[in-house]
Amino acid sequence: MTHRPLSSRLRDALGSLSARLLVAFLLPTLLFLALAGASVYALARASLEDELGSSLSALAAATASQVSGERMLTIEPGDDVSGTRTWRNLVRLLDGVRTASGVRRVYAVDAQGRVRTDVGGNLPVGTEVPELARDRLELTRVLAGKRAASQVLFTGSDGLLYKTGYAPVVQDGQVVGAIGVEGSAAFFGPLRRLWRTFAMASVVALVALAFIALLTARGLARPLRRLMDSALRIGRGDLTTPVPPEPTREIGVLARELEVMRGALESRDRQLKLMLAGVAHEVRNPLGGIALFSGLLQEDLRAGAHADAGSHVDRIQREVTYLQRIVEDFLAFAREQPLARAPMEAPDLVSSACELLSMEASGKGVTLDVDAAPAHLEADGSLLTAALVNLVKNAVQAAPGGSRVKIRGQRRDGGYAIDVQDSGPGVPEAERERIFEPFFTTREQGTGLGLPLARKIVRAHGGELALRSTPGNTVFTLTLPCTPDSQEARALP
Repeated sequence: MTHRPLSSRLRDALGSLSARLLVAFLLPTLLFLALAGASVYALARASLEDELGSSLSALAAATASQVSGERMLTIEPGDDVSGTRTWRNLVRLLDGVRTASGVRRVYAVDAQGRVRTDVGGNLPVGTEVPELARDRLELTRVLAGKRAASQVLFTGSDGLLYKTGYAPVVQDGQVVGAIGVEGSAAFFGPLRRLWRTFAMASVVALVALAFIALLTARGLARPLRRLMDSALRIGRGDLTTPVPPEPTREIGVLARELEVMRGALESRDRQLKLMLAGVAHEVRNPLGGIALFSGLLQEDLRAGAHADAGSHVDRIQREVTYLQRIVEDFLAFAREQPLARAPMEAPDLVSSACELLSMEASGKGVTLDVDAAPAHLEADGSLLTAALVNLVKNAVQAAPGGSRVKIRGQRRDGGYAIDVQDSGPGVPEAERERIFEPFFTTREQGTGLGLPLARKIVRAHGGELALRSTPGNTVFTLTLPCTPDSQEARALP
């Protein structure tokens, strides 16, 4: 199976993002416009149809009120040919209504649906009106004495849409016929034009939205592509090129976080290279000593000079012990150890560290002067003890014989500060900035990892390790956060 490069997959993802944004912009808008347009068109058409039907049935009712049912029923087939007076009077009435209202057709029928007079349709008297078969339900309502309008529009011979309104012709309380008025649904022309205008406006809006979507997609894709390029550079091992900032808030947060990650990786890479160089340098010297004294030991054993063999073995063992200490310090500094926090008292931390160095201090004639105020800490006791032991050990080694190393613990600035003070020669100003760098040491047998490891442990606890030094007065200050109980205790009298 062939795996595509990561850069190709990321570019495809950005292309897919643009497509999804385009769809996300256009699809909801298209659905909304279609549904809204269709709904508005249907509502407008239904409303206009109802209004037209109501107007036509009202006109039919007004006309029916002027028609005498008795005289209308006297019109017989052939009267339209001979032109009887009753037929002419009814034609004159219906034609006046037709002319005044502008409708297409006005006709009068009896209860059986046969034409008595048809103005505009020109059906002969006695002929059944075909449209009444379509409007059978409406005609039933009319014969029951109610007005009605056809439920459907129909197309006339001129290709236009029409609707019919009906009203009963009443004689002596009985429905004897009906008046039908056909009117043109001319409003559908403007309505259709309005619909076409709406459709064109929708198309224009969709094109504008598509343009905006493309601009938005490009506006998102460009900074994302820059972030992608930065991520790929970091993945290829380029940790020196900074990640450019981005103006967009969300993508800007990603860029800043990626820059923080790059800086951390660069720092870790630089530290790792420094550590490897330091290990190589530190290991080379004892290895050279081991090779030298093992060669001398071999020569002495061949020559039978066993008296010097013991001293050579002692030197080899010392070099091996030093190598072992280098490896242990390196591993302690390099690995990330999870903190096993537990409640502990600050005086116990200080006293346990000083007890471990009491023999070494006595051997050099140095007195450990300890004074630690009570405070509650939440810390990894073994790791903090190792860090404090390193500080006290350095102070003992730097202090002149017969002097004092003062270890003071006190609450300070919301935390707990432990000062380790000696009266040695101090740290030269040129070395103060480098004293916490891994493998930097001024001692012949020093690994240069003690102080960096101590600072690493303290910072893992949320504290800090700092140095103040002048000739005759060097102070390392280890500051740790206090637990809430400690803060409350400090506020008590």
